[in-house]
Amino acid sequence: MVKLDILSDPVCPWCYIGKTYLERAMEKAGDHPFIIEWHPYQLDPTIPEGGVERTPYMERKFGGKEGWKNAYMPLVEHAAKAGVQLNHDLITRVPNTLDAHRLIHWAGIEQKQTFVVNALFKAYWVEGRDIGDHEVLVDIASKAGLDGAMIGRLLASDADKDEIKARQEHSRKMGVSSVPTFVVANQHVVQGAQPASLWENVIADLNTQLAERE
Repeated sequence: MVKLDILSDPVCPWCYIGKTYLERAMEKAGDHPFIIEWHPYQLDPTIPEGGVERTPYMERKFGGKEGWKNAYMPLVEHAAKAGVQLNHDLITRVPNTLDAHRLIHWAGIEQKQTFVVNALFKAYWVEGRDIGDHEVLVDIASKAGLDGAMIGRLLASDADKDEIKARQEHSRKMGVSSVPTFVVANQHVVQGAQPASLWENVIADLNTQLAERE
């Protein structure tokens, strides 16, 4: 098996699209060699606890309503091509995702990371839920088969906050400046929402290499 480390943020639409392309390629291959681990990377760690209103935040970020619209035009086109649903009209807040990343970390301990990651993307981009809200995170955790009450207590504490921040800082020091970033076998870095065809080629090459070693 081959380790695939993925750095992403649930509020990153390109991460959602990139994940969809990867999953499509893995499903088509059937016998992909990947063991996946998700790693934290906050797009904006300066967002306060409790989040901010989305419209003014995005207009400040992109220089007004037109700037936001123009910046998101390629995203809308790529999402449609990938078959990814982005319900922008339902999203009212941009959360600080530190707690969402803590939940992903805890889900990893129970081998439920990908289920939780998928649920977080769906909750935010499809359902417009506030994934900075502890009740929302506990609901996602419970549906993943985690102990909701325990997750609630952990979220109310400072458990693993420093570790998540340290892992993010390490990634930035290693040169990661955008997500999604995929690291294949601890050696090869793939950045951005690459098409499924690229991942199909990567999987085919890896399977060939693994077969030659047997």
